[in-house]
Amino acid sequence: MPYLADGLRLPTNGLDYAILVIYFAVVLGIGFAAKRSVKTSLDFFLSGRSLPAWVTGLAFVAANLGATEILGMAANGAQYGAYTVHWYWIGAIPAMVFLGLVMMPFYYGSKVRSVPEFLLHRFDKNAHLLSSVLFALSAVLIAGVNLYAMAIVVQALLGWPIWVAILVAGLFVLVYITVGGLSSAIYNEVLQFFVILAALIPLVIVGLKRVGGWHGLTTTLDHSHGHNFVTAWGGTAIGETNPLGANWLTIVLGLGFVLSFGYWTTNFAEVQRALSAKNLSAARRTPLIAAFPKVFIVFGVLIPGLIAAAIAPKIGTPGSNLTYNDAIPLLMQDLLPNGVLGIAVTGLLAAFMAGMAANVSSFNTVFTNDIWSRYVKRGESDAYYLRFGRIITVIGVLVSIGTAFLASSFGNIMAYLQTLFSFFNVPLFVVFIIGMFWKRTTAQAGFWGLLAGTVAAMVNYFYIYKQHVIAIPSDQGANFVSAIVGFVAGAVVMVAVSMVTKPKPEEELAGLVYGTRSPGMEEPPAEGDEAWYRRPALLGTAALVIAAALYVPFSF
Repeated sequence: MPYLADGLRLPTNGLDYAILVIYFAVVLGIGFAAKRSVKTSLDFFLSGRSLPAWVTGLAFVAANLGATEILGMAANGAQYGAYTVHWYWIGAIPAMVFLGLVMMPFYYGSKVRSVPEFLLHRFDKNAHLLSSVLFALSAVLIAGVNLYAMAIVVQALLGWPIWVAILVAGLFVLVYITVGGLSSAIYNEVLQFFVILAALIPLVIVGLKRVGGWHGLTTTLDHSHGHNFVTAWGGTAIGETNPLGANWLTIVLGLGFVLSFGYWTTNFAEVQRALSAKNLSAARRTPLIAAFPKVFIVFGVLIPGLIAAAIAPKIGTPGSNLTYNDAIPLLMQDLLPNGVLGIAVTGLLAAFMAGMAANVSSFNTVFTNDIWSRYVKRGESDAYYLRFGRIITVIGVLVSIGTAFLASSFGNIMAYLQTLFSFFNVPLFVVFIIGMFWKRTTAQAGFWGLLAGTVAAMVNYFYIYKQHVIAIPSDQGANFVSAIVGFVAGAVVMVAVSMVTKPKPEEELAGLVYGTRSPGMEEPPAEGDEAWYRRPALLGTAALVIAAALYVPFSF
């Protein structure tokens, strides 16, 4: 199990600990305050569908600001350089816009409580049960990643053994999620969003000053890693080599379409935030509002990764006791004064708690509503399911503690996360996208397409890549290919099965297939929602234009 490098210990003092204690007290206070509003299972799992768009929008982006963003993307920056921007500008923004403009009317209008429940209505119980089980598994695996990342920081802060840090961090998150449900998670995520920014901004500013500004940083990396390391598209022509191990086609199709759309449009940890919005207009604007901070957050994680690569050029290489995951803690140790260090540590822990809480809260919703209440204990009282939701939250956190140790075996946790996304989210996306846009898709096709896509992605990764049947230069390149393979396999099987089985009658597809409507999709906008600056099409277009424009400085 890779620990932090020997001697990598954050030089904290009483001021730093005081900041940390105050933050933890506020987080627990929010959890207990939210408990007063939890009277039904809908309150616990979806905040009673009562939250405004700005709250759900910030929670949407904060839920993703876990290990994926902070340690994972900084590790990507240290390992792959400026290619990291693809995970944001082509690998997030278009899919978030698509979710808000196209898919949220179907999710919210159908009044489902979860993403798998939508599959129950569109297909049948077989597709529903399979997707529920796969999602529950992926949720606790991803929660474990965030928990492991959080434990890395606790270890560096206090010097605790990694297993003690994992247990303590997991139990803390357990308290405020179990007490306050989704409302506690969401309001804490809004707070955590601002705390995270307060942590990353000083790290970027002080780090750039250390390496001579942006020009000094790029000059250093040009000499140590080559010019392509600080460009987005350099060396990505088919047949060329680059640190990412992927060409422009696999980046655009594997990351920009399949992995990106698979994650952002079907990952219930994100969609759950939009489903908790107070009306359809607020639900549609949730991912669109989130797109604006998302488009700029890349600088807060990419630049520290680049700085780590510049000041520790051997990071992540054989023989070095620094892994790519150590990029952020290394900079915190070397660059930040006390007080600012306390804010940075608090921001990191906030990020990891946000990511873990998002996955645990989505796990308890899916397990309770889609597995337990539908296939194990049907027809119980609402109080029973509320109580069971709290119990399964405890179980989910305990399982996440176990999966955190699995995450510790990866030198770059971002690569591990992308592997999970290619296995679980991409096959789910192909089932959604075909079922939502093709009325002829049958119930049987949903189940077999999901199964085929999942198995194909796993075979590509564990057999073709790991057994070197075909040479793929890197873990990330293998993930892109696995995503494409899973998508194609799922699509082919769905089309083939649909052609030999009987589709549902059109009247059963109202509000579930593009071109059909349901009563929930005809909801009139609330007062003020018709203002021009709140129009979803305008918000989505603006986010896409900004993302495209930001590519220009990184293209040469």
